[in-house]
Order: sequence, then structure tokens, then C-alpha cells
Amino acid sequence: MTAQTILPANSVVDTGYNVANSLIFNRADGAYLVHTNSGTGSYQQSTFSAWVKRSSLGTIQTMWNNQVQAGVNQVRFEFDAADKIYLYGEEAGGYALRALTTSVYRDIGAWYHVLVIIDTPQSAAADRIKLYVNGVQVTLTFSTTPAQNANLRINYDNTPVSVGSTQASNYLDGYMAEVYWIDGTVYATSDFGEFDEDSGIWKPIDASGLTFGTNGFYLDFENSSALGDDAAGSNDFSLNNLAATDQGTDTCTNNFVTLNRLDTHASATLSQGNTGIATTAGGWYGGSGTMGITLGQSLYFEAKAISTARLYFGLSRIGQGVRGTALNNAAEGDANFDYMWRTTSANSVWYGGSDQSITIAVTSANDICACRVNTDGQVIFYKNDAVVVTYSTTLVAGYFYFPILSVNAYGGGTESWLGNFGNPSYAITSSNTDPDGYGDFEFSTKSAYALNTKNLAEYG
Repeated sequence: MTAQTILPANSVVDTGYNVANSLIFNRADGAYLVHTNSGTGSYQQSTFSAWVKRSSLGTIQTMWNNQVQAGVNQVRFEFDAADKIYLYGEEAGGYALRALTTSVYRDIGAWYHVLVIIDTPQSAAADRIKLYVNGVQVTLTFSTTPAQNANLRINYDNTPVSVGSTQASNYLDGYMAEVYWIDGTVYATSDFGEFDEDSGIWKPIDASGLTFGTNGFYLDFENSSALGDDAAGSNDFSLNNLAATDQGTDTCTNNFVTLNRLDTHASATLSQGNTGIATTAGGWYGGSGTMGITLGQSLYFEAKAISTARLYFGLSRIGQGVRGTALNNAAEGDANFDYMWRTTSANSVWYGGSDQSITIAVTSANDICACRVNTDGQVIFYKNDAVVVTYSTTLVAGYFYFPILSVNAYGGGTESWLGNFGNPSYAITSSNTDPDGYGDFEFSTKSAYALNTKNLAEYG
């Protein structure tokens, strides 16, 4: 993908079926879900379906795992270190399944629908394991193909099943939504999604009427007090290093902007589904958003100060030739930036390298900073809902502007933000949405809109 995306995948105005919530898996936390099968199911036929939005690349990240015996007997579906999808089945003394995609999955701004079909009674070897991504069957290279009528290590009684890890390793970094495991029945990709008739984008449907079998489950993540709740039955999951704040509103039917790992300085660490940014290094280390707006579109986003020494908050035309690619250790007053605010003891706001000479009270930990852009291009910054600056220079037509968060640990320690583009990874005390009911913000958006694919498709 490009460094920034104007209208990424899953940009459908009205899907007909809306997914309310996702679950954020923060790899650094070791976050995953686990439950123990309560009976014997099918060893030969099952269906796995899930929507996944990746937050980082280049490491093994497991989506689903059933481990009959640790390190000996298991089946798992994962992204490998080369960002391909790997379907793996291990038997004592050998392998039952090894299949790898030739395609790679490196778009950290979009949602992928992953569907795995296990059907070992099939006479044709190629039909015993199938993988679909976004409604299209994917070519698999098999190192080991299951024998006809093979019993894979799935649906065994009293064995652990985990979502988001291989039993406390190979943690997923990203989001998951609409997670299904079907024990004993093979379903088609059309049972879980369809191509939008206007855009051609693959989208989820209401997968009602499914038969889940003994160990099947459906995780919709809609109950923040019980995120492991099986919405289809009683196969509930336990949470490991997950909390109510990990419930997301960024979903496969409305994709929210996050910080772009492909346009983030190497000394900055992203977290919490790429909404958090931190550094322990001295220097200007920033990240920009995966989506941008242009003149005529409105925007509202917030960020919570976790530390207080050197934080930077802004909106700029990063990497578009006018302001340059300036996430490379440049100061807040660098001419490469448009609207910038240094929210520290030396509080100041800038435009294009020019100090706006605004007196601002010192920003403290847990303060909420916000940016609002009106359709006429006017940009306003707020702190705890009070205006900090109303810029006299408006957005320039013909360019795209992206949210920016940056950190600088010049004085030592760790400097960090948690961004909120409508999908907060921290507790909100006074929930507010945009005019169309999207997002979850601490303060009113003042008639401005969250930056997500539905709003871009509707108003962009």
C-alpha cells in the first residue's frame, strides 16, 4: 500500500449489515482469548471465518489455534514472518497439513476476511483444505496435504482453543471481528459475506442459521463486560491481558484511520491497534494517519497525553511534495509542517515553521487534545474542549491532510500519546459520536466528522 490511503478497502457507505465492534489485540501485552473444548467434535470437517486488520508486519501472528498436546499435536492458522498466511497441522512424529499462500498480506490500513475450509473426506486433495481472502479463493502451496479422511487435531475434547495466539506465543497484533468456528459443517464463503453491488468490495453479511456443532462459537465482541462471550452458544472464552478498553469500534463495516506504520519513524513504537505512539529516544519521532482529508471535508480527532514533556499534535500534508516527508527528526517549528502544536511546558503552536505567538496553559498527563477541521478549511485545536488556537491559514485545495502524533524523549524516560480517531483504546468518561453516530469521543465533535471509510465514502 502507499504511505497514506485516501479511500482504503472496505469503504462501503451502507453494507446492509453493520458490525458494531471488534477486539484490539496488542501484541506487546500478550493479549489473546482461550477456552477448553467441552466435548468431542469432528476431526475431519470444520469452517473458520474471521475479519482481521493487521497492526504490524514481519512476525508470526496466530489467528486461531487448537492444541491437543503442546508442541506435538495442533492445528493453527497464522500470518508468517513473510506476511503470508500459513495453515499448519502437526502430528506426533510428522505433519498432517502445511499450506502457504504465494500472496502476501501487508495492508495495515484495511480489513481482511479470512475463511478456512477443512474437508478431508473430499476425494480431490486440493479440495480438502481451502482458503478464501475477501471472498476469493487463494492459491495454496502445499508441503503436506491431508490424506483423504484424515483426522486432524481439531475439536478434541478437553483441549485448549486460542484466538490471537498459539497458546501464549506468536501473538496477533491488530484487530479481529466476526470470529466463527464451525465444528462439523463445511460452509461456503457466501455464507459469511458478499460483494457489494455498487463498489464490488467484499463485505460481511448476517451469517444466521448456522449449525455450530459441539465446539463451535461466534465471537462478536459486543459485550465489553464479557468480551469472550460466545454469541452462538456457551463456549465462552477467558481473557488474557485484555480489558473492556480493548473493545473497538473500528470494524470490517466501518474502517477508522489509525497511525500508519509505513509512515512512522523507526524510533517510534506504535501500539493499541496503531492508535498509541511512544518513544524512549531523544528526537522528533512521529507517525501520520492512514487516511487523509481534503478541502471541503470536515474532521475531528482527539489524543490523550500519557506523558507531558515533549508531545506533538498536528495535521499536515506529509509526503506530498509541498511540505515534504518530514517525520525524520524535525522540530515542531520545521517549515515542512502545516498545523502543529507542541503540548509541553514550552507550549506553542506553529504553521509552516511560523510561531503563531499563542499563550497556552501547560498540558498535563490525561489532558485531551483535539483537532477540528471545518468544511471551509478552518483548523481549530482544543485542550479539554477549550480552544487553543483558531488558525487563520486554511487548508489548501488539491492536497490531502493527515493527522500527526509525535513524541520526543529528549529528557529521558518514555513519551507517549494515545490517539482517538473515533476508536479509543482508553476509557471514555463522556461518550460522544459524530453527527452520523460514528466514533466514541470524550468531547463533542462540534458538527465535525470522524475519519472513517463510511464518512469518506459518503462525504468525500
